[in-house]
Amino acid sequence: MERKLIVTSSPHIKTPESVQSVMIDVLVALFPAALAGVIFFGWPALLTMVLCTVSAMVAEALVLREKNIFGDGSAAVTGLLLAMVLPPAVPWWISVLGGAIAIIIGKQVFGGIGNNIFNPALVARAILLASWAGHLTTWVRPVDLTTAATPLELGADAFSFTNLFVGAIPGSLGETSAFALILGAAWLFYKGHIDWRIPGGYIGTVFVMGLLFEGFGSPMAMVSAGLFHVLAGGVLLGALFMATDMVTSPVTTRGRLIFGIGCGVMTMLVRLFGAFPEGVTFAILLMNALTPLIDNLTLPTKYGEVAK
Repeated sequence: MERKLIVTSSPHIKTPESVQSVMIDVLVALFPAALAGVIFFGWPALLTMVLCTVSAMVAEALVLREKNIFGDGSAAVTGLLLAMVLPPAVPWWISVLGGAIAIIIGKQVFGGIGNNIFNPALVARAILLASWAGHLTTWVRPVDLTTAATPLELGADAFSFTNLFVGAIPGSLGETSAFALILGAAWLFYKGHIDWRIPGGYIGTVFVMGLLFEGFGSPMAMVSAGLFHVLAGGVLLGALFMATDMVTSPVTTRGRLIFGIGCGVMTMLVRLFGAFPEGVTFAILLMNALTPLIDNLTLPTKYGEVAK
């Protein structure tokens, strides 16, 4: 008898998307920021990106014993994201070690893709920062690559908003150009991989807290203080590409908004009252740890459920 119907367990909703197609979209979205990093910081930035990405892919291929080094593309995304949060001229061995740490400690020890609790690239950055703080906090100017301080270290009056928006400032190689980050994120919004809640809650909270805590004088000065904290440092990179990681962020709509607001609050608490001038890495990792709790507290009401 010919079989006409096959019944399988749920879920039954299918999508043409795959892990690999999503990862390729993320790589496309990161291209403007990567290109801006090369334009401003030259070959050291390119070398850092290549070493981080290749070392991450090789580490995953070795752990999973796969011959296809690209795999599903997630290792390449992790490596490139790690490069985005490193100084442009970091020593080559830190890039190689960081890529391996991101995959082995940040991802595979939890069971691989879909099971990691924390963002792997930020896990690697936190470990590298704790181990070799001197290398991870040595910044250079664009073009001439001379040692310089970042806008968060120098204050709001050190750089114009034009430079902050375009990216002609010292900082991590992928965080300096707000224009490039917004351009890349537009692709992810268009493809439906992220929605407004996490980046909106994150960026909005940073803006409001900057306005309230450091905006003194006229309304224009208050707005400038809030805008400075959005454009300086890694807020846009963190809000648009790190906090929105599908694996380590909440799945509920209310949970995503809470998650974004929490990232913004923690970032600003570190910036305003902590020992470090930047708090994006620590904020996102902390909120990653709270993701299961946030999801549990924001579960939607089931259809037909009666309140107890």
